[in-house]
Amino acid sequence: MNIYPDYHHSIIVTSNIEDELGNILARYPQDKIFLVTETNCDIHCINLINGAAGFNNFKKIVIPAGEENKKLSSVEKIWLFLSQSGADRKSLVVNLGGGMLTDLGSFAASTIKRGMDFVNIPTTLLAQVDASVGGKAGFNFNGLKNEIGVINQPVSVLIDTRFLQTIDQPNLISGYAEMIKHGLINSPGHFEEVRNFDLSNPEFDILRGIIARSVAIKDSFVFTDPYERNIRKALNFGHTIGHAFESYALESDNPILHGYAVAYGMIAELYLSYKVCQLPLSVITDLSDWLIGTYGKYTIEESEFEQLYNLMTHDKKNEGTRVNFTLIPAIGEVAINQNCDKSLIFEALGYFKNINR
Repeated sequence: MNIYPDYHHSIIVTSNIEDELGNILARYPQDKIFLVTETNCDIHCINLINGAAGFNNFKKIVIPAGEENKKLSSVEKIWLFLSQSGADRKSLVVNLGGGMLTDLGSFAASTIKRGMDFVNIPTTLLAQVDASVGGKAGFNFNGLKNEIGVINQPVSVLIDTRFLQTIDQPNLISGYAEMIKHGLINSPGHFEEVRNFDLSNPEFDILRGIIARSVAIKDSFVFTDPYERNIRKALNFGHTIGHAFESYALESDNPILHGYAVAYGMIAELYLSYKVCQLPLSVITDLSDWLIGTYGKYTIEESEFEQLYNLMTHDKKNEGTRVNFTLIPAIGEVAINQNCDKSLIFEALGYFKNINR
């Protein structure tokens, strides 16, 4: 299923990834195809693509797994591998892994020799519905998430839910946060199907269709606004405060998964939506209770508000002196470029703190 067959790149949700990948590889010289992956995928995922025509003699680099490896030194390893292996601008880089790996591999391919083609094969739910779609690539720097990066589209994104059987339940739940977000900012119907899906006993054939619809929502925003100058900012709902939670937890040596941070960020930003956009309080209460039930509690103290706020001030979406948010007036509706002052942000953090007690 090619979600956008006439778009400048293809997003293909499939149960036959070997044939889809083989069709792409046939366009490139066999000695110019390079695989970038990470340790877990090298063990658990590579068997699903090994049979693709033209992929038997590929050159491979394996990056250590984990968000802590999303850094410049990992990019340098990929650059060196590609340079020493004879990659040129007619080459193809295949990125196989979760969001950390596809971000690194995409950035490396986009920048070496002023750019070469790449394909993303996301292996986690988070990567399938978010990280590998939209063309954002980069790495963490100076304690800030995705501080260095580019926007550059892959030749193709190949999504196969069989990879999801290789990840644990927390990582499956983590990716689901982005699907929840897609429903909240665009489609009440999609939100309801996401909310009603049984994550504790997932039927992957059914999930494939839900993923396709979720990805189509994200890519419709990207198609309209590729460089995030306007409506693509809708996709940042939950992320301004969520990224602050994620960065703070990483600094505190108590990391949390990205989707969990986004879920917690959505709770706080639902409160901002109530204060700024008149989202009904009953909706906030219902959604907050459900999100806490799904993602568990995350404790913060009032003494940490200042550090969290400081992290928010570094957010790339800010304009001027106040922090910029995407909020929702109602489920399925979005309001971008909502500037909130420090006192209101502290109020939202207080709401989040108290609901987690």
